[in-house]
Amino acid sequence: MSGIPHDHYEPKSNAEKWLHRRLPIVGLLYDTIMIPTPKNLNWMWIWGIVLTFTLVLMIATGVMLVMHYTPHVDHAFASVEHIMRNVNGGHMIRYMHMNGASLFFVAVYLHIFRGLYYGSYKAPREVTWIIGMLIYLLMMATAFMGYVLPWGQMSFWGATVITGLFGAIPFVGEGLQTWLLGGPAVDNATLNRFFSLHYLLPFLIAGLVIVHIWAFHTTGNNNPTGVEVRRTSKEDAEKDTLPFWPYFVIKDLYALAIVLLVFFAIVGFMPNYLGHPDNYIEANPLATPAHIVPEWYFLPFYAILRAFTDEVWLVQLVSFVTGGIVDAKFFGVLAMFGSILVMALAPWLDTSSVRSGRYRPMFKWWFWLLCVDFMVLMWVGAMPAEGLYTWISLIASAYWFAYFLIILPLLGVFEKPLAQPETIEADFQEHVSKHGGTTTVASPTPAE
Repeated sequence: MSGIPHDHYEPKSNAEKWLHRRLPIVGLLYDTIMIPTPKNLNWMWIWGIVLTFTLVLMIATGVMLVMHYTPHVDHAFASVEHIMRNVNGGHMIRYMHMNGASLFFVAVYLHIFRGLYYGSYKAPREVTWIIGMLIYLLMMATAFMGYVLPWGQMSFWGATVITGLFGAIPFVGEGLQTWLLGGPAVDNATLNRFFSLHYLLPFLIAGLVIVHIWAFHTTGNNNPTGVEVRRTSKEDAEKDTLPFWPYFVIKDLYALAIVLLVFFAIVGFMPNYLGHPDNYIEANPLATPAHIVPEWYFLPFYAILRAFTDEVWLVQLVSFVTGGIVDAKFFGVLAMFGSILVMALAPWLDTSSVRSGRYRPMFKWWFWLLCVDFMVLMWVGAMPAEGLYTWISLIASAYWFAYFLIILPLLGVFEKPLAQPETIEADFQEHVSKHGGTTTVASPTPAE
């Protein structure tokens, strides 16, 4: 599994040996659960188990909802109401599924930004990072298609607006949009296609998650220092690591329990807080909502999409150079997908030799400004595209691209990093001496 020296599974009984020779599944599970893990991981490393649990929750509740849902424009809205009112526990299943999507994106954004801060995308983990970004893209596609299924006003008009973006692609846009919709407009064919894909994609995500876990088990986990586990000998590796079981499993389960306490409090007492009231009105193609907004987790990229209008000089320049092929609408589509692409390219855009942001004083300021920028984009994405909001979204969008395309490459040249600890063990011992406690491996909380 990993290049870190450690004890591997050895079958003892005759039955174990028989199975191991034919299907080494027990050995695979043992090596996975006992993988040596850097002993200085902090609480920002809990989001993996939260994401895994949420994926299982979403698949399980989704399968149960499908048993009562009717993917037809004349019956979809009524079938959702049937689930809420008549199915035993149906309202709770739907609320868990609906709010589970929000939990999924809260956890994935914290997971991504943790990776950006601690340099988890740097060599040798570039492939792990890219797989993670593919999972994120599939999550966005799955969530968008799922939002269409209740067939409320915001579902219908959100689908109309977003699928309309594909029509802005030069030459192939109209055909691509028709293929995606299954016809000239959002209708029953669209609902059926989105239902099928919404049901299929989570299983593709689950497959990619397995590959993602396999990838970082091969390279080893990153840690807050960015210093690699020593691989010179088994003794050195044991000083830098602890087995994943029981130390980090117990810690992760404790963190998961706290997260689920908050999650079920929201599901039980304020399940519609993050939803839009217009989606409790059945879809009506003849009545356009006053303000069409996507779910909160799409808002930052929705703001980038709307930021580049005909008045922006860059859009005018590109449109002139391309002979009008790239207009403001298509430029916005490129910017929206480009904002995710530059994040995926972080392993090659970050030129610093230091992995962790903990030892990069200039980087910290720019990174925390990026976090604020992301929240500003989320806020302005929910506002009308007019007045001061357009300027705020444009400035925030410009910083997002500047961070990845300009600031990250230049920081590697001009920044003077702080001294890093020589080993993970040295960092762990320093932490223990500062905060008190014991250095015995029996401690299940080696984190900051």
